This record gives sequence, C-alpha cells and structure tokens, in this order.
Amino acid sequence: MVNPHRISIDVQSNYVDAQSEPDANRYVFSYTITIRNTGLIPARLLNRHWIIKDSNGKVQEVRGEGVVGEQPHLKPGEGFRYTSGTMIETPVGTMEGSYEMLGDDGTRFQAPVAPFALSVPRTLH
Repeated sequence: MVNPHRISIDVQSNYVDAQSEPDANRYVFSYTITIRNTGLIPARLLNRHWIIKDSNGKVQEVRGEGVVGEQPHLKPGEGFRYTSGTMIETPVGTMEGSYEMLGDDGTRFQAPVAPFALSVPRTLH
C-alpha cells in the first residue's frame, strides 16, 4: 500500500558574505527550502527541528513552531517555499532535521530533511 503521507523537501544553501565576519568566527548562511506534499492527504506543518553542526563539532539544536512564522497547510501537489538563515563558527558545517506534520486524517508524522552542506565558496573540494 502506498503511504498517503509523503512530503518531499528540496534545499539550497548560500553563504552570506555581507553578514559574515570570518575574523570573529561568524559565518552566516541562508537556506531556501521547498516543501511539497507528494502524498494523498492534505497536511499542516506544525513544528521544525534542526541540528546544525560546525566543523569543530559544535552542535546547535533548534526547535520551534512552524517556519518563518507560518504553519503552511499543503494539499496534495501543493508546495511552500521559504528562506531562513543560520550562523556557525566555522567556514564549513552541516544542517539536517525534520518537520512535524499533521495530516487532515489526524495522523502526525515526521518529514525528514536530509543533511545539507553549509560551506563558504571554494572551501570544499
């Protein structure tokens, strides 16, 4: 049987040079996420959970309601795109996490966000 609760997530991250201060170990990144309901049942994004790691092993964990102040409700085939940001202390790091979703049928489920790189251009080979 096909899982009626499916969410696809695409991420694009960018280094924000204008807000970063490498001399102060401050590296700012923006990320644009597209969340698409590829399942059969409408669902609302309730909460987010992020794990942000820098290359020194420092881990930040972020939990909160919704994304950018919204809890988008996605019908099958609909998508929602937003841009947010984070700051780490090294030129390279990773971010991963999940969204807690609530299907219109009352089912709560997790939509995982696969790890993605945060890296200053020309630092990863």
